[in-house]
Amino acid sequence: MVIANHQSWVDILILQRVLNHKIPFLKFFLKKELIFVPFLGIAWWALDFPFMRRYSTAQLRKNPKLRGKDIEITRKACAKFKSKPVSVMNFVEGTRFKADKHRQQNSQFKHLLKPKAGGLAFALSAMGEHIHKLVDVSIYYPEKVPTFWEYISGQVKEVHVHISVSEIPAAMRGDYMKDRKFKIAFQEQLNQLWLEKDKTLDLLTKENPVNPKG
Repeated sequence: MVIANHQSWVDILILQRVLNHKIPFLKFFLKKELIFVPFLGIAWWALDFPFMRRYSTAQLRKNPKLRGKDIEITRKACAKFKSKPVSVMNFVEGTRFKADKHRQQNSQFKHLLKPKAGGLAFALSAMGEHIHKLVDVSIYYPEKVPTFWEYISGQVKEVHVHISVSEIPAAMRGDYMKDRKFKIAFQEQLNQLWLEKDKTLDLLTKENPVNPKG
């Protein structure tokens, strides 16, 4: 299982480049909109990457049944993943980091949005012993967060990537939907991981101050 902070579509390309041939083939849970990314969208679709649809608060209020759609897609994807070795990627924040989103959350984290535990907990439970390592990746762009075009056109000169690998503890596997005690404990464990990641990103920022182009 691979988790990472999320700032740009470029994160996906960075992860694929850095982890290629080092871990089993990397598969992402992607927002449905990413299927329209030139070249990559159709490639992800052909490789059977699961696409998730995000619903607004208003949509969920109008139709509460939509709340379980992503979990159902996750369940089906995990069933497929069991048939061959894969690494499952999860952007735990659920969306890209933006300053306005960070302010709205009043987050305890300096460089991150609050982590969303449900999808990760469900994937770990569904995959069982097929996934036994947690690969925690922290990505930092010292120039600025690049666009997709800036990256593929060679304008990104420097990216810092910190990787931590650990065994997935038994305490992180359980029934997140029905076991309230496990749900609370899982959220606490993930928050602790996120605090450590925030410290890592803070260190990377201090060692490599932001240097905007131009």
